Amino acid sequence: MKELDQQYIDQLNTIAEEIQNSEELKLYLEEEEEEQYMAIRQIYESKITKLYNEVAAKHPLQLLAFENYLIDDRFEGLFLPRILGFSVLRGVTNEHYKYIRPQAHFKKILLAICNSSNFDLIKKRIGQTIQVGFALSSDIWITNLINSLENKRIRYFLQSQKLPKFRDQRDRALGHSRYKNQFRNDNFMSTEFPTDKAGLKTLFPSVKSFIKYRIKKAGDNSSFIGEMKAFLDNELFKNSPEYVELLGLYSHFFDLSETDQLHLKEVFNNTRSSMPEFEERWWELLIDLRTEGIDIDPTADKRISAILDFSINDKLSSYYKLTDEIHSKGYIHEESTEAVKAFYGQNEGMSPINKCLRSTIFAYFERFIKNIELHEYSEYFELSKIFPVYMDIFANQKFNQNIKELCMAYIKKLLKKYTDKRGKDYQDIKKFVSVNFLELGFLKEKEITELFKTRRKKKTA
Repeated sequence: MKELDQQYIDQLNTIAEEIQNSEELKLYLEEEEEEQYMAIRQIYESKITKLYNEVAAKHPLQLLAFENYLIDDRFEGLFLPRILGFSVLRGVTNEHYKYIRPQAHFKKILLAICNSSNFDLIKKRIGQTIQVGFALSSDIWITNLINSLENKRIRYFLQSQKLPKFRDQRDRALGHSRYKNQFRNDNFMSTEFPTDKAGLKTLFPSVKSFIKYRIKKAGDNSSFIGEMKAFLDNELFKNSPEYVELLGLYSHFFDLSETDQLHLKEVFNNTRSSMPEFEERWWELLIDLRTEGIDIDPTADKRISAILDFSINDKLSSYYKLTDEIHSKGYIHEESTEAVKAFYGQNEGMSPINKCLRSTIFAYFERFIKNIELHEYSEYFELSKIFPVYMDIFANQKFNQNIKELCMAYIKKLLKKYTDKRGKDYQDIKKFVSVNFLELGFLKEKEITELFKTRRKKKTA
């Protein structure tokens, strides 16, 4: 955990002083009505939120220190329910939807709430959070936490939040997913980078989750470049699977200064030469990233090409020479398709490297079709001419199915927009599908007829 910058401490102290000197707090302490506490929340939580968002955007590794500072009684428990939710969602879970390690920060914030003088008001906002947090935690951990409290009333409240339904893994998964969805627009992820071998195994899942989260957010990540460089320079971590994973994330998705770029180039090529299984792990990493919905776009590929030592004669050099050609000439260019065909034939069809190549081409199709406007469907018609070329090169059923699903989703959107069956747009779409989807093997004649069949409206009783 990184310490909080003094500028943020000063701003938090200012907010705390404003709260303690406010007329709203004075009135609340005199009458102890919920309305008065809500008035304090309305005025001051927005100030805390604004400052929190700034730290999250610029210095995410300082978030835990920021949250710990808010435990101070001067803040009257403001923002703690939100922090509690963040702490629940930061924890990494296993395939059974249980935390892979105890969540100390979740415990710390929850105990701070339980010991707050405003607990009776705060507890109205944390029920679901505790239920999900307890569902993902072990029974022993929950029992020890509850038993650490002396107040029987609070202990009873916590015990009531341990729901029997969450013993079922499916219910835990659903509960976690629904709860996570409530925070989809929040920026709250933080982590702690390991410095020794023991920490590598316990902390790295959180580090990996954090970095992927930041990549998807596409914000300013310059504040923790130093931590990633320190990780890559740590001799204890080299040749580990975790090392390759962080190296891959760092080299694909971070814009670096010239000095950091030279450092990465040296680290990358040294690792590539010294680790016997590097290539195998590299292809697996690319496949995993795309499976998780992280787009390795042309910019990401070019970052790797920029640091690659092409004098090393291996498959990495061959692969990135090919991607350079695809990205520069275009994936529909005849020279690109011929180059893909030649490269693909040099490797086994189901090999990881060929799977990466199929994913690269499919990503081009996906980006184009998902971003094209409905009124630009003629451009989609034009693009479809290249489908059979790659379908023939790859001869891969999964690739063909993915293309089909992508196209069907777009066609269905078109049919929702263009409903006039006598209109030119509708007729153009129908003609295109009737010919091309049949030739590509996406649909049979009967399925095409069904797709354009007029649905009778149900008569009202």
